[in-house]
Amino acid sequence: MKCKAIHKKLIFFLENDLPENEMEEIKLHLAGCHECADFAEYMRKTLKVLNQERKPDVNPFFYTRVKARLENQTIKEIATPLWARILQPAVFTLLLLAGVYAGIKIGQPANNIQETYYAEQEIFPYLYEMAAEPIETFLME
Repeated sequence: MKCKAIHKKLIFFLENDLPENEMEEIKLHLAGCHECADFAEYMRKTLKVLNQERKPDVNPFFYTRVKARLENQTIKEIATPLWARILQPAVFTLLLLAGVYAGIKIGQPANNIQETYYAEQEIFPYLYEMAAEPIETFLME
């Protein structure tokens, strides 16, 4: 077998998941090829470390202690006075109404028509310059 084929099947070899004939072929190759044998030993050590880390030591009383803590835990309610529970929604309602009223007042157009008329008369000459400069009218004719 070639080294690449051995590398692909090496993990299965180390976990004994291959048929007997392939296991024998890999053993023969590892006996003859030092590079593959070194790689197989490295993989064996890595798998050993992974298997040790996969199964951590568990304290047998850990679950019972956690369960006892959860059962003995009391739910602490935050005591709020009655006036605070009534006053808070009332204040928020007043603030909401004040905000809506201010929004309506800001968004309303001006009701004073006289002021609007004067503003138009002040701006109109700047927009319509034909009356102010007759030379342009003369040249346009």
